[in-house]
Amino acid sequence: MAQMGFYFDQRVCSGCKCCQTACKDVKDLSVGYFYRRATDYEGGKFPNVWAATITMSCNHCTTPACREVCPVEAITKSEEDGLVTINTDLCIGCQTCVTACPYSAPCYHPDTNTVGKCDGCLNMLAVDEQPACVAACQSRCLFFGEISELEAKYGANAVKDLTELPDSSMTGPNFLITPKPEMKK
Repeated sequence: MAQMGFYFDQRVCSGCKCCQTACKDVKDLSVGYFYRRATDYEGGKFPNVWAATITMSCNHCTTPACREVCPVEAITKSEEDGLVTINTDLCIGCQTCVTACPYSAPCYHPDTNTVGKCDGCLNMLAVDEQPACVAACQSRCLFFGEISELEAKYGANAVKDLTELPDSSMTGPNFLITPKPEMKK
C-alpha cells in the first residue's frame, strides 16, 4: 500500500494563506469552515522577534483517531493510497470524529448535519493534478506525494512534531515539516 502525505517547508512559507483559500474555494466551503488552516505564530523579544505559519489539513494518519470512533464506519482509510475519507451519505453528524482528531481536521456542517475534511482533492488526483492547496502555494513550500518519497527527499531536516502540535505517536500523521529553528521541539 502506498501512503500519500504532505511535506511543508516552514522556512520559506510567507504566510499568504493561499493554500487555505484554494481549499475553501475548491471545496466550496462557507465562511468560518476550513479543511486546511494556515495558523500564524510569533514570539521572541525585541530585537529578536520571529513569526511563522503552520499550514495543516487532515494528515491521513496511519492510525486515524477519527476512524476509530466513528459509530457508523463512515470514515475509511484507502488501502490504495492511505487517504482517509468520509462518506457523507453514511455520516450521521454525531461529531465524535471532530472531538477525537488531535489535529482538528474534521469540520461539522450543521446545514447538512455531516462532517467533512481534506480528502487530498481526490477529484484532482484522479486527473493527475496536485491538491488545490499545493497547486496554489506561491512560495512552493507545500508538497503532496507518497510519504516515503517525501521522507527520502526532505526527511533529513524534517520532523513530525513541533511544540504547537500534538504528539505524533498518537496517530502516526503522514506529514513532514521542515521548521523554522524557533518552532522546533
